[in-house]
Amino acid sequence: MFATCAPGIGRLLRRQLAAVDGIDVTGGGFDGQTDIVFFDTDRTGRAHALRSRLAEDVFAEIGRASPGRVRSAGREARAGAIASTAWQQGAVERALSVFAEEAGQLSGSMTYRVTAQARLQTGLRRPDLRRAMAAVIDADKPRWKFADPAQLEFRLSEWHDGQYVAGLQISSATARRAERPAEHSGLLPATVAAAMVQLAGDEAAAPGARSPLLLDPCCGAGVILAEGVAAGWIAEGSDIDPVAVELASQAATGLSVQLGDARELLMADDYVTACVSWLPSRGPDSWPSFAGEVLAELSRVTQSGGRVVLLAPELPRAVIPAALRLRKQIPVQLHGAILHIWVFRRT
Repeated sequence: MFATCAPGIGRLLRRQLAAVDGIDVTGGGFDGQTDIVFFDTDRTGRAHALRSRLAEDVFAEIGRASPGRVRSAGREARAGAIASTAWQQGAVERALSVFAEEAGQLSGSMTYRVTAQARLQTGLRRPDLRRAMAAVIDADKPRWKFADPAQLEFRLSEWHDGQYVAGLQISSATARRAERPAEHSGLLPATVAAAMVQLAGDEAAAPGARSPLLLDPCCGAGVILAEGVAAGWIAEGSDIDPVAVELASQAATGLSVQLGDARELLMADDYVTACVSWLPSRGPDSWPSFAGEVLAELSRVTQSGGRVVLLAPELPRAVIPAALRLRKQIPVQLHGAILHIWVFRRT
């Protein structure tokens, strides 16, 4: 099987899956859009993988193709050779069996769609690969019909230069959207928010913590707050935008969200167990000042031993309070820009 996740989150997903009995992580890659984690699993491990909040989608692998096995000249011919090589009949039938167990009953006349991702190192484009894979499916399954949306979703990705993998999606995108109502197009992906919450650690990990309280002082639509609640935290948020406060209040049951400025939090010292937030962008001239003021407040309200986890561009060393010790810095590609997840421990 393989799972996809936001660029930069692959290492965290690999570590999470490798810790599960019944899952053997076998490798990973990047297809130009998402990180990919490959793994072998039994049924119990598969259930854990499907529940992972770091994974965007989970697929049963149906085959691979590589340059050593694809030597056709011409773009269409090469795409056709890749698709036909990656469509391995025995693996397709096993993937369909897994789909039937996890997602729903099969019939002789299913609807399907194909997605593709190419790194462009070989000159092949996504439309070439989609058409080629659809042609292979049409030839092998003549009773199936192309549709969008469809019952079956296949993906063909160039996960390394000239290396392709094909899979049948087992996870349900519809179900995931229903589980994560706070995620809106163009905002923070829920899988990145889940990774940030995971990096905040066990909700009761901070020594002497009075309550497992997570704060997002720039909460936007509440994606991080929703992921915090799902992970077992008590979550509170604030935002300077009244519309965001209204949206965030609806992100999960029992949230406390208030209008407020992250540079002047109305909280006592050492009040929260962890702070997790995506800091809003500022111009290059105002960014250091803004970031410094926010970091000073987060350092003040976070309990000793707690974590401050931020998604942000470069944080100048001079604006980081002495009480915040950097533990990790993880690059993440988001909406075409490279940001970093900064993980601090409050001393």
